[in-house]
Amino acid sequence: MGTDPDPPRQGGPWNSKYRSPLPVPGPSCPPLSLQLSRKPQQAEVHCFDLVPLSPRVTVCDMAKVPLAAEAVDVAVFCLALMGTNLQEILGEANRVLKLGGTLLVAEVASRFEDTRAFLRAMTQLGFKTVSKELKGFTCLDDLLHVKGITTRILELNSQRMTCRRCPGPEGPPRASPAPLGDSEDRRAPVAQPGKKLCKGSDYGRTLGPCTPSPTTTFGDLRNAKVGQARRRHIPPVAPPPELQDWLRTFQRWSGPEKLLALDELIDRCEPAQIKYMMQVIEPQFQRDFISLLPKELALYVLSFLEPRDLLRAAQTCRYWRVLAEDNLLWREKCREEGIEEPLHLRKRRLLSPGFMYSPWKFAFLRQHRIDMNWRSGELRPPKVLKGHDDHVITCLQFCGNRIVSGSDDNTLKVWSAVTGECVQTLVGHTGGVWSSQMRDSIVISGSTDRTLKVWNADSGECVHTLYGHTSTVRCMHLHGNRVVSGSRDATLRLWDIETGQCLHVLMGHVAAVRCVQYDGNKVVSGAYDYTVKVWDPESESCTHTLQGHTNRVYSLQFDGTHIVSGSLDTSIRVWDVESGNCLHTLMGHQSLTSGMELRDNILVSGNADSTVKIWDIKTGQCLQTLQGPSKHQSAVTCLQFSSKFVVTSSDDGTVKLWDLKTGEFVRNLVALESGGSGGVVWRIRASNTK
Repeated sequence: MGTDPDPPRQGGPWNSKYRSPLPVPGPSCPPLSLQLSRKPQQAEVHCFDLVPLSPRVTVCDMAKVPLAAEAVDVAVFCLALMGTNLQEILGEANRVLKLGGTLLVAEVASRFEDTRAFLRAMTQLGFKTVSKELKGFTCLDDLLHVKGITTRILELNSQRMTCRRCPGPEGPPRASPAPLGDSEDRRAPVAQPGKKLCKGSDYGRTLGPCTPSPTTTFGDLRNAKVGQARRRHIPPVAPPPELQDWLRTFQRWSGPEKLLALDELIDRCEPAQIKYMMQVIEPQFQRDFISLLPKELALYVLSFLEPRDLLRAAQTCRYWRVLAEDNLLWREKCREEGIEEPLHLRKRRLLSPGFMYSPWKFAFLRQHRIDMNWRSGELRPPKVLKGHDDHVITCLQFCGNRIVSGSDDNTLKVWSAVTGECVQTLVGHTGGVWSSQMRDSIVISGSTDRTLKVWNADSGECVHTLYGHTSTVRCMHLHGNRVVSGSRDATLRLWDIETGQCLHVLMGHVAAVRCVQYDGNKVVSGAYDYTVKVWDPESESCTHTLQGHTNRVYSLQFDGTHIVSGSLDTSIRVWDVESGNCLHTLMGHQSLTSGMELRDNILVSGNADSTVKIWDIKTGQCLQTLQGPSKHQSAVTCLQFSSKFVVTSSDDGTVKLWDLKTGEFVRNLVALESGGSGGVVWRIRASNTK
């Protein structure tokens, strides 16, 4: 909204005529710092707005400012954001201005599409454009030379704008400005720049009374738009002598009585007369209200449209297309769909004069095409990566165009996701590899040989070998440059992968550690001792021991606030990390929870009972169970999900795609011919496009 003028300050010439209150109404006016000098105590500045964005702003309707009639010398208005009742607003300006007072119009050019057209129109109305910038206008004397700043044309009758105020009954006749669009030779003499409206005989009809006006009639709206041209289809005929009496009687009736009279009148009209009424009425309800709104409000209205409707709206007209290409509008649509910021935002390029390309819109449309490809796109023949012979793939990582697989053959292999070729074989472990993590070109692996190794995936070099555990390294979690490992020796260790040093040892479990999560601040571990522990790694202390499971804990998820644990006792528990309280116990699965993934408040769990469930951890409710004729026929081994899809694998040899919101089966992504007879899909990793 408007920026409140600064308090009067010394400096600069003083014009003694500015001794009355100066109102500065209007929302989102350009910042105006009015410096009044020499006798500042005689000047008073008022600022009116629709909302109190400053302590010095008086909140009011711009058509009803709390000032006496003929009380001010200068009124500064920002018409673009003052509302749609501009007839009443300009009438209010006329009411509060003194004889000979000045009306200034200050606008922000960036809000409007065609500033040149408005400048031409304002010139016809008697305004003079002195500057298109407010920079340098720091005193009132400078500001008073600005009679119009760039803005767009609102659909206003020129009689609503400005004319010279008559000094009295004996004064010269009032000049009537011509309607917008009249040619020079037809235009009547215009008023002097910025002078206030004349209260002549036509004032009441043109602007309405200064007191609150009655309800706007359809005739007012029609007169404002088409004037006398509305009767061009009526044959020239004298009005019936009873017409005025009938109209006065109609005006005296109540609303329901008027509706009854209209209903009776319509029943007595011929089809041609009804057709005429429709030709008059329908255009009034086909007005482009969006173009009448300030850009911010227009974008707010369009933000309620679905993306599909927004794309259709862009085809309506040029101005709507400009709005529909707004980058911030599409950024919000992307956020609603869970689309992250593109890694490489394209430079905004000019599509055509007046249109800027929206990189967020491109990101949205790109993601839409990707989603459609997941649903119904042609499935390319899968690349089969052969290299571990007949050994079991125990762990799998996928980052960018790299795939890293670990096996019980003591090796890891780095594959190209583009060509399917093995680019590196990481050799060094003396036991099977059972856990791994990956970030960019760094790979960390844990083995039955009781060590962790840090590898460079590009060169295949082993950078560090981390010694300390006394049994199999069964799980790990990487965060930044630190990795936490859990072992069957019942301990956890925190390592620096840059230096290879063991920073902390966490001791407290009495059985093998099966799963671990680390967010850079807290460590959460689940073990075969039926417990979940929360650790402060810096002090090496256990802050909470979460008890409740009645069997081994096999899976964990941790988002910094909630801990979710899955156990062989068939239950899933949701815990509060700060208090250690169990918030919900999620029941429904019939066997071991083999895999889970948590995002926001949505949890997806896969189970050895061949089902997948979607939960809301805030309420503890099961939202969907992924089942039906196309469900897995054996244990679910792994899963992943995005904002729209769930991908699951099973030892029945299939990888299935499901709709997250509806729980409906979409299609099989993989179906091994040997499924169910040794063709087990043990691990899956998916990206946005692979």
